[in-house]
Amino acid sequence: MIYSEFESFKTEYNSQFGKYILVANRNGLIGLYLQGQRYFADDLIKSSGTNFNLEIFEQTICWLDEYFAGKRPNIKELKISPRGNFFRQTVWNLLCQIPYGETITYKQLAEKTALALNKPRMSAQAVGGAVGHNPISIIIPCHRVVGTNRRLVGYAGGVEVKAKLLELEGVKL
Repeated sequence: MIYSEFESFKTEYNSQFGKYILVANRNGLIGLYLQGQRYFADDLIKSSGTNFNLEIFEQTICWLDEYFAGKRPNIKELKISPRGNFFRQTVWNLLCQIPYGETITYKQLAEKTALALNKPRMSAQAVGGAVGHNPISIIIPCHRVVGTNRRLVGYAGGVEVKAKLLELEGVKL
């Protein structure tokens, strides 16, 4: 990878749900944002150079092509490096364990997070905040987290996109 004055680079990916911005640095993919989503990383994206030929971008685009074609690409195929504190990293790692086509509630994820952090309990709202700030949407599958009674709530890209992603994965809503 060749670096210039930029610490990170970006490229774009068009999907049936809209344009995604991919951001990477020397450690791997650090961002995958649906343009206009909540918590869109404007500062990071504006400070990134444009480069269409990075290997991580090629790999991520192939991964996304497979995903949107209804296949089940493996998260482990990509070198991802999301930026966040220890708590958020713990939640994001747990998100990566949710199988394709399955969902988990915020409450269940909070219980798993408490266990991972060796705490007696964890707030579902705190976990929801970490889920909502996931910088690598789709690949770190935050769309697989649902509310009580499998209600579709909270998705930075919009609940409509969340519903379509779950439908793509064959989840019955």
